[in-house]
Amino acid sequence: MTKNKKHSNLIFEVSWEVCNKVGGIYTVLSTKAKTMNDLFQDQVIFIGPDFGKDNTSSTFKESPRLLQAWKKNSNLPHDIKVRVGRWDIPGRPVVILVDYKSLYNVKNELYSDMWNKYKVDSLHGYGDYDESCMFAYGAALVIESYAKYIEKDTQVYAHFDEWTTGMGLLYLKSSMPDIATVFTTHATSIGRSICGNNKPLYDYMNGYNGDQMADELNMQSKHSLEKTAALTADSFTTVSDVTAVECKQLIGREPIVTPNGFELNFVPVKTQFTKKRKQARTKLIEVAKSLIGVDLADDTLLIGTSGRNEFRNKGLDAFIDSVNVLRSKWTASDRKVVAFMMVPAWVKEARADLSMKLANNSDCALENRIITHDINNYNDDAIYGKMRYLNMCNNADDNVYIIYVPSYLNGDDGIFNMNYYDLLIGFDCTVFASYYEPWGYTPMESVAFSVPTITTELSGFGQWVLNEHGDGFDKSGVKVVHRTDSNYSEVVAQISDALYTYLTSDEEYVINARNNARTTAESATWDNFMKHYEVAYNQALNKIKNL
Repeated sequence: MTKNKKHSNLIFEVSWEVCNKVGGIYTVLSTKAKTMNDLFQDQVIFIGPDFGKDNTSSTFKESPRLLQAWKKNSNLPHDIKVRVGRWDIPGRPVVILVDYKSLYNVKNELYSDMWNKYKVDSLHGYGDYDESCMFAYGAALVIESYAKYIEKDTQVYAHFDEWTTGMGLLYLKSSMPDIATVFTTHATSIGRSICGNNKPLYDYMNGYNGDQMADELNMQSKHSLEKTAALTADSFTTVSDVTAVECKQLIGREPIVTPNGFELNFVPVKTQFTKKRKQARTKLIEVAKSLIGVDLADDTLLIGTSGRNEFRNKGLDAFIDSVNVLRSKWTASDRKVVAFMMVPAWVKEARADLSMKLANNSDCALENRIITHDINNYNDDAIYGKMRYLNMCNNADDNVYIIYVPSYLNGDDGIFNMNYYDLLIGFDCTVFASYYEPWGYTPMESVAFSVPTITTELSGFGQWVLNEHGDGFDKSGVKVVHRTDSNYSEVVAQISDALYTYLTSDEEYVINARNNARTTAESATWDNFMKHYEVAYNQALNKIKNL
């Protein structure tokens, strides 16, 4: 690709998570945007769904002047409406939000067309299938319109993320084959479903057939769409070596690996770092003291985990068991350990008793000392239930405590009132014991804030660390645990041993581990990873040139 040459390249990237913070792809796109814009200026346009002005993310800043001439001449069919603006993130890329609701009127015709041309099975679609397909189709019509409007010497690339956008890619391949298409799966729908149904993925990977499993798990439509998009795209990519194996086996095409990067501008500069870390530790310890009802020193050891509430896939079960094992071996009674589980659940509200105690700095004891917010489903919540089952009640005479934070930490949760990053910087160590983790932003974020972390080789980030930096706090600031379908007890033992070793290490070892973590993060920035995307874009371009 030729970079920084106006009108030579135009890149569209389509995702359900553009200006829509619902999952990990939002982090991918929002951190990648600055590097993309630096390379290609405003020749990068993101396309996302429009949920109406009242429900649009505050990060979308509408600008009627942007792409004004195209909008006047767009001639979008089916009464499609769009809004144009900028995504208020580093790089401030141009964004088109598509109101796709009118396309439901032509849904049956679209599905029939996709069957006739590509044999995409939409008959078994349910849940978010229809909505995703209507958005993807709308995004493709926008790209088609814009490609017809601009100068003919412009090479257009259309990059589609996840199965949710697959129908848009297929439409473009049919209507405008000169557009170079790229399809990225961040996790195959079948692989995720196999894990979600508690079936062993890795030990039996070579025996799985994607189509057969789609029938068994009632995933025919999503799998059909994803597989067809992956096989049809001019270039197919995934985010890690871990998911590359999954793609080859379950989809039938070997992808280019485009690792997920990060931007260090999320991390406080050196002059502010110590201050921010102290503020985070003060808040974490303050909440722990109020909740548990014990005095905690400033040097209390703080462990954390976070992420999507997928009890097995994200290794939340292994984290709880590892902390429980640590309780049995921790004898350094002069120094307490507090483990925080910052995992959003079906939260109801901040606990009134805890909120009042924090406000009044009172000494009254709380009956429930393990959770910071009330949830709607105490009897069904897997994290809360396992903590109670193991009698992890945070008694005053414990040396290791565990605290469940079931709320999004966005600055107004009612207890911490600080965002996740502003708290992450205060931890001594983090654990992300993932069983199914295509990449793994949470451990990557941790090392970016110079917090050593423990993860597994089943995460894309963990595998990348093994390949590039090596295993261990003394090498990379990252302990990578060996995990399979059948070694759960070994995983728990490895994590608890690693925590014990790290938390009892001398100051020199800890400082070295923190520095190693930061060095690892500095090599995982988008500046270093964008070269993989250029390989994918060049593959796509070569494919259409050879048609």
